Amino acid sequence: MAKVLSLILGGGKGTRLYPLTQSRSKPAVPFGGKFRLVDIPISNCINSGFRQIYILTQFNSASLHTHINTTYKFDNFSKGFIEILAAEQTFEHDSWYEGTADAVRKNFQHYASLEPDYYLILSGDQLYKMDLESFLDEHIKNGADVSIASTPVTRRAANDLGIVKIDETGKIIEFHEKPGPDKDISDLKIPPSQSDGSDKEYLASMGIYIFNASAMEEGLDNKDSDFGKQIIPSMISTKNVHAYTYKGYWEDIGKISDFFDATLNLATPVPQFNLYDEENPIYTKQRDLPPSKINSCTINSSLATEGSIITDSYISNSVIGIRTIIDSGATLDGVYCMGADRYETLAEKEENRRRGIPNIGIGSGSIIKGAIIDKDVRIGSACRIGVDKMDRKDGSYENYHIIDGIIVIPKKTVIPDGTII
Repeated sequence: MAKVLSLILGGGKGTRLYPLTQSRSKPAVPFGGKFRLVDIPISNCINSGFRQIYILTQFNSASLHTHINTTYKFDNFSKGFIEILAAEQTFEHDSWYEGTADAVRKNFQHYASLEPDYYLILSGDQLYKMDLESFLDEHIKNGADVSIASTPVTRRAANDLGIVKIDETGKIIEFHEKPGPDKDISDLKIPPSQSDGSDKEYLASMGIYIFNASAMEEGLDNKDSDFGKQIIPSMISTKNVHAYTYKGYWEDIGKISDFFDATLNLATPVPQFNLYDEENPIYTKQRDLPPSKINSCTINSSLATEGSIITDSYISNSVIGIRTIIDSGATLDGVYCMGADRYETLAEKEENRRRGIPNIGIGSGSIIKGAIIDKDVRIGSACRIGVDKMDRKDGSYENYHIIDGIIVIPKKTVIPDGTII
């Protein structure tokens, strides 16, 4: 049986998801009301039978470490593990990870002793479900040194992705990183024999790779720092590099609007990403929370995760995260509310009243539209957020941000009673 070591990259700053990444790494951003983005690649690995997993971390990683350590534990007999490899200084190097390839290279000392046959490289911030075992089977069948999971995309989507050119057998013969809108890339189109005739005429790298162990060691025997920009293009001329075409749903959570749209899509009647697949579940931390309590509400095309208490409210096209408290008369339309890390006690609520600040949650009579509300936010009563016609320009403001036209309220922010945004 082939021995596969999975390496999930969780290191970058995630600046395009700021302020959600202000105090956490991108893979640790809460998704779907109860998950973290990193749960997606981990679950894909587990569901495919790949249970030797390292998470490579660097930036704002404390909450990610806590989540991994309190969530994933294998039994003593499976030989499986999920371990964190944080950036560290050694006698050989004293710098931070300088890119995806550099992160893998600097950790060889930790996993070389496992002697894997194959390395599976995954990103910690993408949304998809893939049978990674089938990916490995095709890699072996093709006799490939390196295989790149690739998905068909339109010309417009190709602007910001790595585009691969393949021959009739699926072998990659060119790789172009983020060609942009002005460059003529018509010669990179999928061969007619491989095309499905749709407007998705190009193959984009998903940033998911399988390397033979020897190819990995040889490919990283240099100072190049990035797989997509340097390592992969240089190996195409010297190694057998194949594309594995994946035609299922895949979303690279690159910016706030991508994250917002993917989250709210979960609440549609037929979501693109299926959370209800019993054969391929998404794993996350078991919290042992009570069921959500819904008191005299109207709820339409929405998700309400466990531990929430929603009273006499109207909720539409929204995702309500764990332990969310929504008071009487509130209205949410197109909102992702991440919830809270704990419940406030009666004594704490009395102290809030004395200090004149709202409780954690959404106050009575508040109306919110088109917003992301991070964890432990306090929104007072009779607030109007994203509702009134007004000139809302993208930018950072006193206690909120507007990004891609979406109002983002950062973690632990206090929004006083009657605030209009």
